[in-house]
Order: sequence, then C-alpha cells, then structure tokens
Amino acid sequence: MPGCPMPRILVVDDQPDVRAMISMLLRVNHFEVIEVENAANALRAFETTTFDGVIVDIFLGDDCGLDLISAMRERAPELAVVAISGMATVDAVSRPSDLADVVCLQKPFRPAELLRAISSAREAVSSRMVASA
Repeated sequence: MPGCPMPRILVVDDQPDVRAMISMLLRVNHFEVIEVENAANALRAFETTTFDGVIVDIFLGDDCGLDLISAMRERAPELAVVAISGMATVDAVSRPSDLADVVCLQKPFRPAELLRAISSAREAVSSRMVASA
C-alpha cells in the first residue's frame, strides 16, 4: 500500500543464519526489519526505535529471551511478541502472567507459521489492550 509504513520488526537471535532467514522472509512480506544478536543490542535498538513487534529467541547464549521480553514489555506493553526456540518444550516454558499473550514458535518453522505467529501476536496484544481500556 503506497503511503502506509511497513510494520517494523526487531529480530533477536544469536544465530546469524536464523536471523538472516527470518529477516529475508519478513522483508519479502513487506516488513521493515532490524536484526540484533543479543539482549544488550536489542535493548539499545529498542531505546532508539519504535517497533510493531519483536521475534526473540528464548535461549540467547548467555541471555534469557524471556527476561528481554519482560524488559521490553515494561517499556511498551502493546508490543507484539513471538518467542522462538529450538527446544521441543517452547510452549511449556514457565512465563509470568504478563507474558501470557506471547506467541511461541518452535524452530525449525515454516514461513507461513512465522507469519501466522506474528499475526496472532498482534491480535493477542490488540485484544488485551481493548480489554484493559
């Protein structure tokens, strides 16, 4: 759509090939993408740029993706979040109730699954924001 800004997504994953694959998929589907490899860089990017959503690997090397998500949500409660992980138990990961609307996706995933997860995360946040208004 001419004149409509592309949704901006922050991709946080410590594996360069995973970041590249996700970013390429999103760009082809008309998202603006910023990639970072760790929690510190994610928070820096988050401080200087507004995002419509974030895709965060739960296991970021020495960092915990859920802690990163909590920190971002404190600053932007309306942030749509997709948490990804190679672990088979991604949905069973214990998470605080304020992160209940985070959509979890297990690696490897198909492109359509990622796009559905982003859409679901955006819808979940919209529903929560309407309910709390």
